[in-house]
Amino acid sequence: MTCEGYFGHRTRLYEIDLYNQPEPISKIIKKSYDEGIRGINIPNNKSIFEGLDIARKEGAEMEIIGTVGHTKVNYLMPDMKKARQDADCLKDIEVLSKYDSSIMLVDDFLVDAYDWDYVSQVLQEIKDSGALAGIITSRPFETSRQLADGKLDSNLYDFYMLPINKLGYTMDVDFFIDEEQEEMSNLLNKINKKIIISRILACGIQTPKEAFTFLKTLDYADMVAVSVASEREAEQTFGTFREL
Repeated sequence: MTCEGYFGHRTRLYEIDLYNQPEPISKIIKKSYDEGIRGINIPNNKSIFEGLDIARKEGAEMEIIGTVGHTKVNYLMPDMKKARQDADCLKDIEVLSKYDSSIMLVDDFLVDAYDWDYVSQVLQEIKDSGALAGIITSRPFETSRQLADGKLDSNLYDFYMLPINKLGYTMDVDFFIDEEQEEMSNLLNKINKKIIISRILACGIQTPKEAFTFLKTLDYADMVAVSVASEREAEQTFGTFREL
């Protein structure tokens, strides 16, 4: 599961329900654990960590995949320059290390500015901390093309998280059908990293059954990160995943 802060058209409603509220967050984590989930993708966020601490005390031990450099920059109109100014990557790495995060991913707003020298520095800091390193993108085609062309040293990262869904929603293409799907498969095979699929539910537009049925067709998916915002959503989403 992931604690990504963008849920498409439902984002504001979830902010009201969960923002700065560790108890509801802990209940979602605990319910997800009860549904068989053992890993969580989180940024350096006090409320989320407090919720995680509560859930852990109740037996919900989660492996952490941390996000480094996450900021409050608006997802709909991202200011990449401001994101870099606001990011405190060293602090994030320090905090995530205290929570034994074995994998840390550089935030998409830092990656998608395509300053590969800067991204390389952050990845090296992650590796120096003892964690495995990776990157996140919100522009799967443009970023994948650059990675396939060798713009980023492949020795610096092992994981690559990118949005993929049947509708092409929040992807940098108009459609995600046969031609686009083939190109993406070829790009990811060339990049040859562990692939983490995000936004497979198209931010809630697709049902879990629709999304996970499509996920099964993606031979390059090693992991999937799914956002849920209530205990009920966790039960429905992860229950469907198990059934398929």
